Amino acid sequence: MPSRKAPTARQCRLGTELRKIRERTGLSLTQAAAKLGTDRTTISNIESGRFGVSPERVRTWAGHYECPDAAYIEALADMAAERINGWWEDYRGDLSSGALDLAELEHHAVGIRSVEIMHMPGLLQTEDYARAVFTETVPPPSDTYLRRLLSHRLKRRDVLDRADSPACTFLIHEAALRMTYGGTKVAGRQLDHLLKESERDNVTVRVIPFSAGGFPHASSSAHYVYGPVPQLDTVQTDPATGSGFLNAETSLENWRGALDRTEERSLDPESSRDFIRRIA
Repeated sequence: MPSRKAPTARQCRLGTELRKIRERTGLSLTQAAAKLGTDRTTISNIESGRFGVSPERVRTWAGHYECPDAAYIEALADMAAERINGWWEDYRGDLSSGALDLAELEHHAVGIRSVEIMHMPGLLQTEDYARAVFTETVPPPSDTYLRRLLSHRLKRRDVLDRADSPACTFLIHEAALRMTYGGTKVAGRQLDHLLKESERDNVTVRVIPFSAGGFPHASSSAHYVYGPVPQLDTVQTDPATGSGFLNAETSLENWRGALDRTEERSLDPESSRDFIRRIA
């Protein structure tokens, strides 16, 4: 059984979901090991993402755990069958694991819904705008590191060009539209790019104007990534202290509700485009 020194967030998620299924059945590791004809160490290593697992074993374990959700089980089996090294692996060792995990999440996403407070969505940023944002970090990145950051940021945008690209809704606060990262010319070109991207069939841009007042989680941006089944959704939050990934059922439910409320207070797509044109 293959061991993983540093499992990705997606690999860990598969193990976490297998643990959830076991725990819902009320089985301890010892009881599950006896039921499955294996040892508790193997189960623990798979549930933690340290060991890989085959699609057949996922289905077998789910059957012994009496999980009734066939679509959920097949989605987990598909995750177990993945043997690809995505483009983001070229950046391993250079960029943070969180940046790589986000790119992997977007690659497998069925849909994406994000709320942005002070920046343009990463998937809709121009190179000059992204460079201006990255150079504001403290301490500033070296030239080499900046090139890697920009390369990764621009490569992420390719997900929008795929034939099976995820349906994306971007809720952008007026503050982000008025921030002039890189100066007025760079910011103006960014707004023009935003308008162009908003015309895509798979992209919806909605503005949250200052006049909308307050809304949930207004202090930080968030990226809600939809999986093939609701149990496999993930939220990536972006507070000042660093990004994090949430997938607990309660967190997912709360974030769906928060995004629904925020979207209700946003302008419709056409009014949003008119709003962006006025600012530009």
